[in-house]
Amino acid sequence: MVKSKYQPVLDLGEKLNVQNGDVQEENGVLKIKGTTKTQYEKNLLWDKIKEIGGDNPSDLKADIKVEDTSVYHRHTVKSGESLSKIAKHYYGDASKYQKIFAANTDKLKDPNLIYPDQELVIPNE
Repeated sequence: MVKSKYQPVLDLGEKLNVQNGDVQEENGVLKIKGTTKTQYEKNLLWDKIKEIGGDNPSDLKADIKVEDTSVYHRHTVKSGESLSKIAKHYYGDASKYQKIFAANTDKLKDPNLIYPDQELVIPNE
């Protein structure tokens, strides 16, 4: 029963390709664990958990590790995106585009020139 309540979390974990995943239901408590690629993906899972169970769910215990803590996320540029749009998505603040530019000077020479399919590092805040 608890597992079906949190099925959207499990579906998201599958979509994010969480590694070393394990799900067990024990005495009405769902225990999930796994490893996401980045902190951003871990945050997405926690946001989904809180959306379903509130800020401190008593029917779920989660142990989510992060594989690569050196970056917040790795983003593949899509057509029509800009660094400020990407910064707004990850940080909630478009003006933090300079942070993304600074972390990618090995690939970017101008913050106004990014191209689809480029993989950009989104640095930790």
